[in-house]
Amino acid sequence: MPDLRLISPPPRADLLGQLRGRLGHTLPGLRLLAEGLTGADARIDFVALDPGGSVVLILVGDRGQDLELVGRGLAQRAWVAARLGDWIQLAPNLGLRPDSEVRVLLLCPAFTPETRAAVEAVGPDVMALAIFRCVEDGSGFEVLVEHLVADEATEGDRARHIRPTEARTKPEPFRTGLTDADLGLTPDERREFE
Repeated sequence: MPDLRLISPPPRADLLGQLRGRLGHTLPGLRLLAEGLTGADARIDFVALDPGGSVVLILVGDRGQDLELVGRGLAQRAWVAARLGDWIQLAPNLGLRPDSEVRVLLLCPAFTPETRAAVEAVGPDVMALAIFRCVEDGSGFEVLVEHLVADEATEGDRARHIRPTEARTKPEPFRTGLTDADLGLTPDERREFE
């Protein structure tokens, strides 16, 4: 097995090409509609439709651009929402509806606590976060994407907000929403994941 190592993001075109192939893993059932669309005075990296009929705008930022990306995402969301009727007229077979929700997914290498708080304030129905990391295996690179749950905190945040007794008595649920009972895990098997 080749050695994997984290690398800096490649040139933007290469990064977006790799991310295009990972979007379905990040949000299962996502259908890509457009790429590099000019929106509210800036490009929207990807426009997609999720299985529930919501339009998902995906914006990709570099390290340190995460808070700026929140503002840009809100502006693009408003711009797209105002034009959904026009898009439906131009392409009625896309599966868009006039009442389709418009959501934003922001991808960055990291998010500051300030950015996480801003996204939490607008709510998960409006905006979500995902971290991407680039890894190299000697023959090329891949982009790994981890979707962040709105109430998921950093390790430092967890240490400040959870008292030691809570941490021992209330295990965190799986990100999928499955429980130990769903998986049939014994207490010993569960401890292996902790």
